Amino acid sequence: MSFIMGIIVGGLAGWLASRIMKSGSSLLWNIIVGVVGGALGGWIADFAGIHASGLGSFAVSVGGACLLIFLLRFIKNKL
Repeated sequence: MSFIMGIIVGGLAGWLASRIMKSGSSLLWNIIVGVVGGALGGWIADFAGIHASGLGSFAVSVGGACLLIFLLRFIKNKL
């Protein structure tokens, strides 16, 4: 059940991040960005000593997904 919830929360986080960053993306891409961005945001929050749960964890996931979209755009523009 945890895996399925991770996919759902990742999809929602990726969708919200794509709206914030004005990135028109497909459902699959939103899920991938949300899950990877959630891991990135969780890693950064843990490194900073922030231990979020519940809604805070979702906010960390959205922030990480936004950061991932920003980094992907930066790399794409440099190439």
